[in-house]
Amino acid sequence: MAWYVLYTKSRQEKKVEEQLLELGLDVYCPKLKKVKQWSDRKKIVEEPLFRSYVFINIEEKERHLAFKAFGVVKYLYWLERPAIVKDKEIEAIRNLLGEFEYSEIEVEQFEREDRILIKSGPLTDKEGIVKKVDDNSIEVLIEALQMKVRVDLRSNKVSKLTSG
Repeated sequence: MAWYVLYTKSRQEKKVEEQLLELGLDVYCPKLKKVKQWSDRKKIVEEPLFRSYVFINIEEKERHLAFKAFGVVKYLYWLERPAIVKDKEIEAIRNLLGEFEYSEIEVEQFEREDRILIKSGPLTDKEGIVKKVDDNSIEVLIEALQMKVRVDLRSNKVSKLTSG
């Protein structure tokens, strides 16, 4: 069996995970706990780490079963083949999310196309390329996951590997 990446309709990740689990399939939707502030209260909510993505561990010949869940759009492809994520990558995400805590940051200037290493948070030890820089965050292409992610510089340690 292999871990495949499902692309879901917007904001349907948790519902897709729930439906596929009810079908007895091995599914994983990594989630972060965040504190949301409303005018009258604060609440801890779980949000998907990867928007519109859910991982499913299934035999290739049974991949069609995923479409029984409302909200599944398609499988993610890489080089004209369904994208496969290694077991150790899924386990690393699970372990990192279990240990995730906000940490102090080291101030560093980032520019587009800098190669960086994420040193804390759920993507610890992932390398990426800076694609966009904002005041408190950077948008990073994580090639190993084939995804762009926004890294909050207030809660993640990030170091520059090289420029250009």
